[in-house]
Parts: sequence; C-alpha cells; structure tokens
Amino acid sequence: MVPRYARPEMTAIWAAENRFRIWFEIEAHATDALAELGVVPKDAAKALWDWWATEPVIDVAAIDAIEAVTKHDVIAFLTWVAENVGEQARFMHQGMTSSDVLDTCLAVQLTQAADILLADLDALLAAIKKRAYEHKLTPTIGRSHGIHAEPVTFGLKMAEAYAEFDRCKARLVAARADIATCAISGAVGTFANIDPRVEAHVAAKLGLAVEPVSTQVIPRDRHAMFFATLGVIASSIERLAVEVRHLQRTEVLEAEEYFSPGQKGSSAMPHKRNPVLTENLTGLARMVRSAAIPAMENVALWHERDISHSSVERFIGPDATITLDFALARLTGVVDKLLVYPARMQKNLDRMGGLVHSQRVLLALTQAGASREESYVLVQRNAMKVWESDGTLSLLELLKGDAEVTARLSAEELTALFDLDYHLKHVDTIFARVFG
Repeated sequence: MVPRYARPEMTAIWAAENRFRIWFEIEAHATDALAELGVVPKDAAKALWDWWATEPVIDVAAIDAIEAVTKHDVIAFLTWVAENVGEQARFMHQGMTSSDVLDTCLAVQLTQAADILLADLDALLAAIKKRAYEHKLTPTIGRSHGIHAEPVTFGLKMAEAYAEFDRCKARLVAARADIATCAISGAVGTFANIDPRVEAHVAAKLGLAVEPVSTQVIPRDRHAMFFATLGVIASSIERLAVEVRHLQRTEVLEAEEYFSPGQKGSSAMPHKRNPVLTENLTGLARMVRSAAIPAMENVALWHERDISHSSVERFIGPDATITLDFALARLTGVVDKLLVYPARMQKNLDRMGGLVHSQRVLLALTQAGASREESYVLVQRNAMKVWESDGTLSLLELLKGDAEVTARLSAEELTALFDLDYHLKHVDTIFARVFG
C-alpha cells in the first residue's frame, strides 16, 4: 500500500488493529456457541466478552513479539488474549483451525471494503449523471478509430459511462455476496471436532453466509471472482480516463481536467496543462488489474489446503481495494470538476467541411433510386476532395455541383441532409434506457 494513493477509511480495514478485533469476535462468538451447546463453560465465553467490554488496547507490538517466537500469527494472538483474560481463555478455539479465523476474517474485511467501494461507485454515478444531463444535447463529434465519424452529444458520452459503471456496481454487489461466507469447520473442513451450529452462529453474528463446503479453507474461486471484478471496475475507470485524456489534447481540447489556481503543469514549460489525474488513473488501473491473475492462480490449492494463497492475499487484499477506492474517488473529482468546451466541440464538428453527414447523403441517394454501390461512389468522390483539402472545401457545395448527384437530389433536399439535429433525435430514448 502506497500512502500517496490511500484514503483513511479503506486503509483502516487492513490495519492490524481491525484484523485482531475481527479475530477476537470470531473466537468469542464461537465460544458463545460452544457454551450454548455445553462443550465449554458459559463462564468462559462471558470472561472473553467481559474483558472485551473494558475496551482493551490491542497491543500489536506485543502480539508481533509473541509471533516472532511462535512463527504462527493466530497462536500469537490467542496467547496474547490468554495473557489478558486468564485461565478461562483455554476454552477459546475449541475444535477450530487457524484457517477458520483467517478466512472468515478475510471475508469480513473484503465485505467491509466492498461496502466502501459501492459507496464510491454511488458517488461516481451521481457525478456522471449530473454531467450527462447538463450536456444532454451538447453536440460533439463521435470518433471511430480516432477519426471523425458522425455527431453525438457529450451527454451521450456521459450516459455511456453511467451505464458502464452501473454494470460495475451490479457486478460488485454480486461479488460481495459471493465473498461473504464464513467457515468454522475445523481441520480439513469435516466438523469432526466442532459442531456445524457453531459456524452458523458465527456467520449470523458477522453478517456472513455459511460456506457450504470448506476444505479447511474457503474455496478461492470466490476470491478470484472478487478480484476479477475489481479489475473490471479498474478497466472502466481507465476507459473514461483515456477518453478525457484524448479530449484534452491540444488539437482537440473539447474538455479538460480542472486546473486549480497556483497549479503547475511542467517544471520547464509554464504554459502546460497536463491531464495528470487521468494519466494517474490509467496507472492505478493497471495496479488493480494486476491482482486478478494471482487471485485466479490461488484457486488451485493442494488437496484440502496449502498456504500458497496466503502471501498473495496479504498483498492483493489491501493493495487492490485501497487503490481502487482512491481511483474511484479521484475519478469522481475529475468528472465533477471537468471543464467542458461546447464551442470547441462545435468547431471540431465543422472542421471537415460537413463530411460527418456523408451517410445521410448515401442513404438518400439509394432512396432516390441509385444503387448502393453507385451512391457510395458519388458521395465518396466528393468527400475525398474535402478530406484532401483539410476541410477547406464544403461537401454540401461539392454535391450541389455534381450533376450525377443533383440528377437525383435537389439542392434543397441536399441542404436538409446536413441538419445536425437529425443525429440527436433519439437522445431522449437512450437517456430513458440508461436513467429510467
């Protein structure tokens, strides 16, 4: 985790203090259930909660010092708790294995992280929706292969982004549900030394579902899907970031990141206003996606378990969620403050002498009786003249001067085909599909 790209709320989820609090709750709830089943004394469970009610400071350094000797993190934690609780602590962890604690804790942490990410997505969706309606009918050029194609609106660009991130949210909701499972099943997952009712009790207390079959560990296909989902969200972030970066190029300059008073773009060139935030988002997206492959490789563990997944998850759990949280917040700020230049959009629309209307002329000629092949030739031969003139010639005027074209379409009919509003007639329909 790099502090530069981290926010406190998400970082706190992965702090040692939070992890040890979750471990304690797992152990204490399990001890409660064991007491109700008569496996351990009820006083033992009460002793744990009585000590916890004093709001003890979790001494991470002390636990780490014990682990330096035991070489086992869960045993180190249980030893520290026993030192503080006393003799009744011996009834903790009855019939449990370390993975019961570690995997259930990771499920809690990932659901906590997912809840923050879902809130981040809600904020981003709200910002995108606002800009979409603001520029619903702001005409701009649509590009394919980076080349002028036909008119769209800037609002449609935002609506497309909204629909994409709405899908991201739905995927994350599903991934959260998939990862939120509890396993308290003991060695190799057979419940030989612990009653399945203990697992059900702990799961209910922690807001998790019971893992149907745990082989001492929760199956890692769940984690693979979770991190793959984070990777898809990161890719959607990058897609919108790249769009902004292209729109900010000097030759385009239809939109740009907000440039604050006193901000500097270059140490050498005082005129520079660089898209540094969206470039940063492209980089952060790469880092989030980098967690997906290791998570998928974690699925294939040996037999009922090994710990080859453990070191991986200690990296990707914090890094991917913290980075994505930061990236979503940064993108929300970019969208909210994005500078949009409608006049420049119109200038770029007009840049190529009306070429953006070529398809309408093509279709009109076919409707007037020309074959599609003939129509294409008639339009293209005039369009290429405009292209090669760098837009100084007018497609409309060239068509009006082409006898083979005017034999089928009058000057008035040709002029009507160059109406910009024609391309925007279904914007309301698209918005209704996206926003309801």
